Amino acid sequence: MSPYDQARDELFQHVMRCGVIGSAPEHQTEWFDETMKFLADRYHELSKKEIGDLRVLGERFAAPTVMPEDGPPAEPAADATPQQPGEGAESGELDTVNAA
Repeated sequence: MSPYDQARDELFQHVMRCGVIGSAPEHQTEWFDETMKFLADRYHELSKKEIGDLRVLGERFAAPTVMPEDGPPAEPAADATPQQPGEGAESGELDTVNAA
């Protein structure tokens, strides 16, 4: 495993352990500033670009999931069977699934 891969894995572990996910943006910024200094010292063989790339990955990892405005996509009913196009509906009609 390369030093970059090791640093990335360590960063993700720190994010999960330290409660960064869900914290205020200003706290995340401060936490990432300190953590990236630590990782740069610990993994001195990494370039500034690689440290910057790690920060971007870490910030994306810690960012909340963005849901569409209308909520998560609906899942098909458990008893629904896939239909072939045009099967069970007249041309121009939408197929519907009756949920139990």
